[in-house]
Amino acid sequence: MRRPVIPGRGALWELMSNSEKNFRIDYVEFPATDIEAAKRFYGQVFGWKFEDYGPDYTSFHDGRLGGGFTKVDLVPTGGPLVVISATDLEGAQASVREAGGSIEGHVLEFPGGRRFHFLDPSGNRLSVWTDQSGAK
Repeated sequence: MRRPVIPGRGALWELMSNSEKNFRIDYVEFPATDIEAAKRFYGQVFGWKFEDYGPDYTSFHDGRLGGGFTKVDLVPTGGPLVVISATDLEGAQASVREAGGSIEGHVLEFPGGRRFHFLDPSGNRLSVWTDQSGAK
């Protein structure tokens, strides 16, 4: 399989020295039971862009970080929690539901922000957070 070239790193990445790039998170890869469903979900909810590398792999770029989805029969549970930033937490929550994701529990408030956890259509557990207070 041809490995993806990460699009959109931009001028800043090119200007960074190898030591500045060293040990930075560079790419996040998710398992997906259905590549097309993953593209629809993340494209609809977060506006991510995709490039396919055959039927069993697609790369994504969110404007800042690149990653990919690889086809699997079953998504394992556990692992690191990926947290996505949003300015409108309730809007993001509604988008997740509308796109077929499921919200886990309630919005958690903590010093400095709020977040919620969700499962994508393949069963990956992620979170969306905001530094905006929930008080109106």
